[in-house]
Amino acid sequence: MTAQLALGTYRCGAIPEAAARAAASGTHWIDTAGRAQDLLAPTLAAHPGLRVSTKAGFFTAATAADAVNAGVLTADDAATGHSLAPGYVRWQLGRNREQLGREKLDLVLLHNPERTYPNDRTALHRTLRDAFAVLEEQTAAGRLTGYGIATWAGLEEEAFTVEELLALAHEAAGGQHHLGAVQLPVSLVMMAPITQALHGRGPLPAAAHAGLRVMASAPLHGGELPAMLGQELIDLIRPGLTPAQACILTTASCQEVTDVLIAASSAPHWKEAAEAVAQPSLTTAQLRELTGVLASP
Repeated sequence: MTAQLALGTYRCGAIPEAAARAAASGTHWIDTAGRAQDLLAPTLAAHPGLRVSTKAGFFTAATAADAVNAGVLTADDAATGHSLAPGYVRWQLGRNREQLGREKLDLVLLHNPERTYPNDRTALHRTLRDAFAVLEEQTAAGRLTGYGIATWAGLEEEAFTVEELLALAHEAAGGQHHLGAVQLPVSLVMMAPITQALHGRGPLPAAAHAGLRVMASAPLHGGELPAMLGQELIDLIRPGLTPAQACILTTASCQEVTDVLIAASSAPHWKEAAEAVAQPSLTTAQLRELTGVLASP
């Protein structure tokens, strides 16, 4: 198994305890955003080697008010709840650094960029390029190591492809860039990336070929997926697993995936997920059989 378990703070309860537990278990990454960041600062101070991916894009009403006061968002912009405008992205990175207690951010992901211009690819790509330019600027200033995108539907709906993201990053940097990661849902519900990869196409092989970190989000589909699995499907994946472990093992078996994000609040849930990731991967033949069964009417 090459994929590693990472803690995701979205829908994660008891974040400080979960983060401390993840760090103690040897996890290298925590994925976070927004209000969770303040809660993580003590754990990060105690574990300086722990790496963090944070985000820019969505914001709360309180953050919006601060951004308006800082002059980086207009009142109309603030009402949308999302922005990738250069001035806002630059400001958000400073806020992330302050909340996390880190002078230098490991990874900043533009969150659901497809939301900015859902019906205009040209405008969306221009927005991405301009945001990438800010991220390159911040990298050059020593405030950031790398960046990427965290998307729910952008890659599946081809609002952008991995190849297009790489080209936009190259353009923004004027040459060598620091685009280093993509985050997208990969699960028994969001099967398209797995099915495409088995045929050598889609975002997973493209990202792996470019040397990007591939962070698989929502392997349990917000916690809803395990209850949807019947025993026959679990046994097809691997006999003896719990429903949650069957879901996690499937995602972790994609050879291009480097990190599987789990919002495990309790010690038993984290242990269950860690045992799944420690399992031998499903073979390509097993993944083909599984996708074929799930595709059947």
